[in-house]
Amino acid sequence: MIDARNFRDTLGRVPTGVCIITTQNEAGILDGVTVGSFGSLSLDPPLVLWSLDRKANCHQAFRAAKSFAVNVLSEDQTDLSRVFATKEARPWSELTHKPAPKTGAPIFENCCAYIECEMEAIHEGGDHDLFIGRVVRLEAAASGRPLLYFGGSYRRLDDDRVD
Repeated sequence: MIDARNFRDTLGRVPTGVCIITTQNEAGILDGVTVGSFGSLSLDPPLVLWSLDRKANCHQAFRAAKSFAVNVLSEDQTDLSRVFATKEARPWSELTHKPAPKTGAPIFENCCAYIECEMEAIHEGGDHDLFIGRVVRLEAAASGRPLLYFGGSYRRLDDDRVD
């Protein structure tokens, strides 16, 4: 048997970028969640993926979603990340955001990148679901540094290159 705490701690040694995935349903209700599980899947067609715990408050909203936006957070957005990492209600009226041009999902100012997706597929994986999105629009900031997560803490990218 693999000890759950050891499994989590070991996987915590893999640095990840921090993203907020957002959606808006047909009634205009917004939802979102902070994830470190975002990644690319395919270039042709352009597909991305991320996972979500089935016990998350927003799980049903994403299962029903037809589209979503990926907000790739900048290093100064730790407070925003924390808002979407809790089970508390999201204070949308207090957050500066606008609808993404293609999907209408909320996007936040000053992110490193935005990726809009149509829902391609949802697959079960243990206690999580894996969401696959087909990229329909994307935009990268001209500058900025990403927010990272490593060893249970938010981190900043070091300027020292190793190549």
